[in-house]
Amino acid sequence: MTSHLENALPEPDTLAAALMWDDYRAAVGLDGSADYEVDYFGDSPALCDALLAEVTAGDKRATASLENEYAAAGEALPQAGSHWIACDSTGTPRIILRTSDVQLLAFDEVDESFAYAEGEDDRTLASWRREHERYWRRTEWNAGRPWTPETTMQPGHRVVCERFEVVWPRARTV
Repeated sequence: MTSHLENALPEPDTLAAALMWDDYRAAVGLDGSADYEVDYFGDSPALCDALLAEVTAGDKRATASLENEYAAAGEALPQAGSHWIACDSTGTPRIILRTSDVQLLAFDEVDESFAYAEGEDDRTLASWRREHERYWRRTEWNAGRPWTPETTMQPGHRVVCERFEVVWPRARTV
């Protein structure tokens, strides 16, 4: 979350997320040992909703974050097969995602395929680099951590390139 109060996202509705998770588990026969995270895309209400709309439209099937963001939050990195519930800007859970692949890369190692899968802007690698550099310079600065693309060449600071699929709610058939 950002340190700017006017851009802060509310705490996710964890009770609604738990109910959504129970519905999903029952529908697909997932055992009770499976776990999930509840989170947002982006760091502001407008960005959160815009990115969630890209996911629900089918354009966005990947997301990028930084290793040190997970460490700062005391969270484990995503793993293939893990689940997370994405909320909208009000904290309401909207969809369940299953991580299909995770790679840890330096900023300059992210390729066109990943940029396209992330589904943002014009989906080119050039726009991915421009917009992510702008985003991470801002968010890392707000967190008191200077950031440059070169920072991601160091272990613990790499880009977490996560591909996912939407697993709930199930796609409607006509």
